[in-house]
Amino acid sequence: MTTASKRSLHPEVIQRISRLEVRARHIVEGLLSGMHRSPYFGQSVEFLQHREYAPGDDLRRVDWKVWAKQDRLYVKQYEEDTNLRCCLLVDVSESMAYGSGPLSKLDYAVTAAAALAYLLLRQQDAVGCAVFDEGVRQTIPLRTSSSHLSTIIRALEPKQPKHKTRLYDVLVQVAETYPRRGMMILISDLLVDVDDAQRGLRLLRQRGHDVLVLHVMDDDELDFPFASPARFEGLETADHLTCNPRALREGYLQALDRFLAALRHGCARDNVDYALIRTSMPLDAALTAFLKHRQHERQR
Repeated sequence: MTTASKRSLHPEVIQRISRLEVRARHIVEGLLSGMHRSPYFGQSVEFLQHREYAPGDDLRRVDWKVWAKQDRLYVKQYEEDTNLRCCLLVDVSESMAYGSGPLSKLDYAVTAAAALAYLLLRQQDAVGCAVFDEGVRQTIPLRTSSSHLSTIIRALEPKQPKHKTRLYDVLVQVAETYPRRGMMILISDLLVDVDDAQRGLRLLRQRGHDVLVLHVMDDDELDFPFASPARFEGLETADHLTCNPRALREGYLQALDRFLAALRHGCARDNVDYALIRTSMPLDAALTAFLKHRQHERQR
């Protein structure tokens, strides 16, 4: 595989890589080459105190606001905590089986989770996993060893999706399973009641977790490109609808905009990092953009 292809792992390329562990490695290589330095994804840096400036101190640590008020130089000291505990929450419900391109939403989600697990273990952070639909199917404990990736990969290997998503109940169970504060990364199409999703995410925040949401959707769901008469079948229900899609498109897109706006607003209100990702987007580029945005927000 060439360097150029590593920097732009399109869904067609990912599909040709059969082993999930190999996919993860290539994606992380592309992700890191797309950033100026390692993203230190798990690093938590908190302000500790001021200390009077001494010759040789890094001028970037000088607090210029204090200097402006007191006419004396002080530097900021930080407490670094790199012992991150991160749990990957991966939706494997029936709606995740949909895909109009090379990768279904499920393929995309489990590949993203494997890449993040590889990246975090590479940084010697503790990683666990919970795979869910209407309930938690499987949980993997938090471990830091590099060999733990194989355990996570086995849990993530695409299974036959079934059942609907009961996200609030799942997040309540996850909060009980992983009580110590850490990072929770939810990867899902979020085709659930918005209020239930927000209640569950708020619960995780109230328990002290840092919460990230990767909202994975297919191009068809976001653009509704259908033109000819069609029969739409529910993936998580027995309902179906035969119709002229052109007559529904405007109303569908308006409802979708309201749905996405409600999710974004709720996440912003509860300090949850949120990103909407199309399954047609190169995965290394999607993760790079998300991590850069997260770094920028933390620096602010």
